[in-house]
Formats: sequence, structure tokens, C-alpha cells
Amino acid sequence: MPELPEVEVVRRGLERWVSGRTIDAVEVRHPRAIRRHTAGAADFAARLMGLRLGTAHRRGKYLWLPVSGGGPAAQTAAEGIAPVVTPSVTHGLAILAHLGMSGQLLVQPQDAPDEKHLRIRIRFADELNTELRFVDQRTFGGLSLHDTVPGDADQLPDVIAHIARDPLDPAFDDAAFHDALRRRRTTVKRALLDQTLISGVGNIYADEALWRSKLHYERPTATFTRPRTAELLGHVRDVMNAALAVGGTTFDSLYVNVNGESGYFERSLDAYGREDEPCRRCGTPIRRCPWMNRSSYFCPRCQRPPRA
Repeated sequence: MPELPEVEVVRRGLERWVSGRTIDAVEVRHPRAIRRHTAGAADFAARLMGLRLGTAHRRGKYLWLPVSGGGPAAQTAAEGIAPVVTPSVTHGLAILAHLGMSGQLLVQPQDAPDEKHLRIRIRFADELNTELRFVDQRTFGGLSLHDTVPGDADQLPDVIAHIARDPLDPAFDDAAFHDALRRRRTTVKRALLDQTLISGVGNIYADEALWRSKLHYERPTATFTRPRTAELLGHVRDVMNAALAVGGTTFDSLYVNVNGESGYFERSLDAYGREDEPCRRCGTPIRRCPWMNRSSYFCPRCQRPPRA
């Protein structure tokens, strides 16, 4: 599943290519792609007609685009006339996107052939001749329209208000994270994957940050001192920034940014996916262990398990 760096790459693409554009038409081609929009496909398409997309935002693994406008704009668009959007006629709505395992948000020329797993098409009332497509082979992801949290500067959708800020967010509180970490009485990898504690970290980057920190994934959080927590957060940020610099991590064609370009940070991974390969620090073969229906990769010498 895409983690923070992959989703941030997509967010930047949306901000560049679709923010500020007005929706002319929406086509839902698979009901599962809008299953989180409980009013259904027709309502989803009708409510977006004539709305203007705001700046793309992200929290953890979620993306959203605030929307504004509507009213006369929707009617003129329906009649084939380019709508004139009046500012902020509609308040407090946002399109929420979750990519799931294989979701892609692609900006394509309108005359480009449809992708095999095209689920939603959004066309715009301008002359750029490009459209936004949601493509999802496994249909675990989707788009939905939600009210936003009143007064929130980023117009956060209310359904993800429980998601914690991510470690690259300037408003992330390191001291509060340490206190919460100690209170959880869990193990460190479980804590890193708890999206209500710290968002955006998934299995890949958790293993990478723990390898850099020389921490075993079963290390109890109650044993963490403030300096140890600060060191761990530093490595989480470093590995995510490194992945962002090269476009994220991908192991197949299912993750691409809005221009269809895959990330390639997997070439630089130190632990994840490197079972039986030598640790880049000490040469000991990397080990893989089953963990919560996933796998954990670690160096048995550098990342010694905690004492019983």
C-alpha cells in the first residue's frame, strides 16, 4: 500500500495539474470506487458538477481536494457553456481519495485510450484537454465526497479527523508523540503503524526507520527515552525525505504518480525485501519474520530482540 512519500508525490501532481480547475462532468464506471460515498454514484457525479477544485492536501496516506462554487456554474456547464465560477458559493466539502493497494490518479489527454481498470473519470470545463482518471485494479481504494471540519485551515474531511499528523507536517508535536508512545504500552512497530498516533508510516518505511535506528520491531514503547524517540523520529523523517526525493517506492506498475511515472526508491532500501542479503552495516544476512499478516525485515545482529 502506498505510504506517505508515494501519496505526497501524487498530491504534488494533483496540485500542479488539477487544482483550480472546474469540473464539467463525472463518470463513475465501477460502484466500488465510490462505495464510501454512501449516497451512490449518481449523487456523487451530480454534486460535483460545476465545482472548482481547491489546493490538494494530504494527511498521512489520505489525499483530499476541497471544492467550492456550484449553482449557476453547474447549469451552464450542463448546457455546454464554459461556467463562470463565483467564489465560495458552496462551503465545507472535499473530495477524499484513498489509493488502497493499487489506486492511481492519472492526468491523461481526453483522447487517450481508457485504462483497463478505469473506475472514475473527471472532465474539466476548460481547454486544456486533459482529464483526471482514477484507475484501480484491485478496487480497494476510491473517491468520496465529505463535509469538512469546521474552522480547519486545510478543510480536513471530517471522516479522517481522527488521523494523526504525519512526521513531515510542520505542526507535528514530537514531545506529544513521545508521551503518547510511552502511554500506549505496545511495541515500536505497532506504534509506528498506528495512524491515530503517527500517520503516513507503513510496513516498508517502518522497517527502514527501525533498521537505521538499530531497533528491533518488538522493542516495547515503555522503554523509550525522549532522546531515543527523537532519534527514531529523525530516522523516520530521513527515510521518507529520501524516498520523496526520488519519487517514492514501487515494486510493480501499480504505484504511479499523476503522470504515470513509477517511483524507484526500492533501489535504496536497506532492510525491506532484502531477505538473506547482507546487512549493509555488518554483513549479517537480513532476516524476514511473519508479523501481523505481513513481514518484518531486520538484521538479527544490529537489531537484537528485546530481552524477555
